[in-house]
Amino acid sequence: MTTGFSKKNASGASRRLALAAAAACAALSLAIGSPAAHADAAYPAKPVKFITNFPAGGPLDILGRALGDVLQKELKQPFVVDNRPGAGGNIGADLVAKSPADGYTVLLSIDSTFSINPHLYASMPFAARDLKPLMIFSSSGLGFGVGPAVKAKTLPEFIARAKAEPATFSSAGNGSPGHLAAGIFSTATGAKVTHVPYKGNAPAVMALLGGEVQAGILATPGLLPQVQAGKLRALAVTGRQRSPLLPEVPTVGELGLKDLEFEVLYLAMVPAATPEPVVQVLRQSLQKALALPEVKARLASLDMVALGETGAPAAERLAGNQARYGRIVKATGMKVD
Repeated sequence: MTTGFSKKNASGASRRLALAAAAACAALSLAIGSPAAHADAAYPAKPVKFITNFPAGGPLDILGRALGDVLQKELKQPFVVDNRPGAGGNIGADLVAKSPADGYTVLLSIDSTFSINPHLYASMPFAARDLKPLMIFSSSGLGFGVGPAVKAKTLPEFIARAKAEPATFSSAGNGSPGHLAAGIFSTATGAKVTHVPYKGNAPAVMALLGGEVQAGILATPGLLPQVQAGKLRALAVTGRQRSPLLPEVPTVGELGLKDLEFEVLYLAMVPAATPEPVVQVLRQSLQKALALPEVKARLASLDMVALGETGAPAAERLAGNQARYGRIVKATGMKVD
């Protein structure tokens, strides 16, 4: 009986099967090697870099190291903090915006880079669309500190003096929260202000301590040791609630100066094209970190309130700050070349 299937046909079928198998293996190899497949199955497969865009020793740097320690334990890969300060955070943010979108370069920043700088700088090195927010993980107010040579004992007394004679204010740099807060102070009270930028919160506090400037609206943890030692005086805090670190110091709202209320948001971002599975791994790990007692204690020591905001609530908070700060920058005429 004939089957109609010759040796020649069998040989051709074998070759076709071999070619199909080779093609399938090649496709599988490409799929396994693709970023999307790695994002789904193996992220992170190597160390992750946390780029902080303000100097070492400040609240952002301290927070970044605390989060990095937790994520390293959670995800079994090192999370290394790399400080890239300068230009109000633009240098570090630009580096991340131009990094590969693979989840291995994450920006830790404060919102001023995105809510203040676009209004303040003549041009920006990156566009907002170049970065994707992961989370706003915390917020904090600022402390209004004055140097030892300042005679005013209260904020209203200081305002009265600054209306008569310009007061010098230190900040952590052009575009920093303290820079804008000094502008808010001038606009809301009619006080005369001369802004003196420094390279970070710690140098700004030391300038205040050394008498180079009269005042500063700065991160509370940096002021705290000097206030406790009696070397600086805290006249107010800018948050809606009193700071647990300075419970005896009134809020600006309590002093009838609600226009001076100001918050700093601490957030994480990645390049905009980062695959969603990678984004979800990072978000979920950050959420777990914020729930840990040791991270809560670290936040409290930095005068921060945990938020863990993502999606629409985070976008709305950032948009609200950006609109408010844009109006203030325009009203004060603040600019940076």
